[in-house]
Amino acid sequence: MAIVSLCFILRGPWVAIVWAGGEEAQRSPRSTPVRPDRTSASGVRDDDLDTSRSEIRPLIERFTVDLGSLNRFYTIPISPARRERLKTFYTEWLQRLEEVNFEALSLDGRVDYLLFKNHLEYLLRQLDIQARQIAEMEPLMPFARAIIELEEARRRMEPIQSQHVAERLALMKRQIEEVRRAVEAGLREGRSDGQVRGSGSGGITPIRVTRTVANRALQTLQSLRMTLRNWFNFYHGYDPLFTWWVSEPYQSVDQTLGSYMDFLAQRVVGVRMEEMALGGPQPGPRRGAGGPQQPTTGEARPPVPRPGDTSDIIGDPIGREALLVELAREMIPYTPEELIAIAEKEMAWCENEMKKAARELGFGDDWKKALEYVKTRYVEPGKQPELVRDLAREAIAFLEQRDLVTIPPLAKETWRMEMMSPERQLVNPFFTGGEVITVSYPTNTMSHEAKMMSLRGNNIHFSRATVFHELIPGHHLQGFMTARYKPYRNLFSTPFWGEGWALYWELLLWDLGFHKSPEDRIGALFWRMHRCARIIFSLKFHLGEMTPEECINYLVERVGHERANAEGEVRRSFGGAYGPLYQAAYLLGGLQFRALHRELVESGKMTNRAFHDAILREGRIPVEMVRAILTRQPLTRDFRSSWRFYDLGRR
Repeated sequence: MAIVSLCFILRGPWVAIVWAGGEEAQRSPRSTPVRPDRTSASGVRDDDLDTSRSEIRPLIERFTVDLGSLNRFYTIPISPARRERLKTFYTEWLQRLEEVNFEALSLDGRVDYLLFKNHLEYLLRQLDIQARQIAEMEPLMPFARAIIELEEARRRMEPIQSQHVAERLALMKRQIEEVRRAVEAGLREGRSDGQVRGSGSGGITPIRVTRTVANRALQTLQSLRMTLRNWFNFYHGYDPLFTWWVSEPYQSVDQTLGSYMDFLAQRVVGVRMEEMALGGPQPGPRRGAGGPQQPTTGEARPPVPRPGDTSDIIGDPIGREALLVELAREMIPYTPEELIAIAEKEMAWCENEMKKAARELGFGDDWKKALEYVKTRYVEPGKQPELVRDLAREAIAFLEQRDLVTIPPLAKETWRMEMMSPERQLVNPFFTGGEVITVSYPTNTMSHEAKMMSLRGNNIHFSRATVFHELIPGHHLQGFMTARYKPYRNLFSTPFWGEGWALYWELLLWDLGFHKSPEDRIGALFWRMHRCARIIFSLKFHLGEMTPEECINYLVERVGHERANAEGEVRRSFGGAYGPLYQAAYLLGGLQFRALHRELVESGKMTNRAFHDAILREGRIPVEMVRAILTRQPLTRDFRSSWRFYDLGRR
């Protein structure tokens, strides 16, 4: 593969010299050049290569690497300097885009222009939202600015004044003690109606705070504590004067800060601090719908979950205004309320189909009894890997027999399997996929109740409806293709494309009769109901209409989840590692692709294979932009999303 890539990059008559290899080949200009239609030993033909020529691609690639440099330098998420630097950076790139002659661009160039502009505008809006959320936390951490200034001065390699630093640390310790007393006073007065606020008189101004804001502040303090520790270790032992002046004040501040964090965790948030560990999701506001968020230096993770305990599930509802910002970024021209109505309509269809399958099994209209029966049909411990292997092969054969999508031989060859640890199953009770499918199943260390819930939740028929979602044609195939075609568009990655594509195949395979037995149909319907429920509970949570506990109960009562699996689902949804629209994106993205399939394939304009191959070669972008490409839609500089892909008046 590396040889082929070199050939493609170098081009021209000297390509074959490099391809041939060896000292003699390097000296000889008479080597035969590669023919345009040549296929390499790996089976890769020229028409298998990404030859796209978008005029905006170089701008996107440069922006991506430059942003990476800034993010690696400005590592403190709540830093005002970071926020101002990024605001300037995004604004300058928007101005650069304005200089482009849009009318002279190719279709690919116009699509990339609009994607890039949409992304930059979204990032600027997020800076404003983040600033508001940081302001909510500031009364709980008035000393944060001092930590930020110390670290940023070190990053700028400014000379350090050790005695002055020791004095700043002593002041910081007093500030931490004062704010703790203020929060204690606020607790004595009782929690407020939702805002951090101070009131009263007599020396201490009480601070009353919600659990959500306190939890956000706690995550941020965890990050700041690590930042201060890294700052101290940079000088300690290397600078004798620093070590003499600063060692004791630093240790005192660190202990006081740790005690304050314990207090916030236990008295305000309601979790135990010893359960928290460094290195997980970003503290403070978590934005973007584009999937699991990656940690940066000094960040913190939420409390480690314990079986049967949901006190760690807190979340951070963003409100309707911020949801509309997220939907605009994803090019979804619907309100949250309309999306909930779509989910309710799809849920009703699923329940009707569940009743049909239940009747075939002799349970009448009691589909929940039929679901309980299906949950008892699981393989014995140790046999789940064999089941997953066989289900993956069955799905591939089904796709190839019907010529639904091109599956590169290397994609079929290189997927792998791992087992999910008991700890991870508390957050991911089912499968996760991609090039590696990670399989949930009980282990010997689990309690009997946990073992049974894992067996029942990963039964044969549930698994049959998820393996192809995680592997081929789902996440593994899409990851394989997007690594090879227009990878620069990963900047615009969206779960409405990523999860929507995998979910779309659940819809299509249902329509094509992949699920023949009533047990298999119940397994597939369970997951579709689950995705309907994700839209409803996640949007209602962010609208302030449901609590995490109500979300758990909804999954158990409406969908039929095992309770531990429902807890894991809600914990995953609101733990901070996923954007606020991520869970809603599965079914909504799938419905977008299904609407596009009706428009282009069912109308006879494209074959299934051509349609699916084209989608996989366009990269991880909002589905409306996929539609614009495949329909060759005329695009203007002032394009705004308008595709109403779901008619609430029909099913």
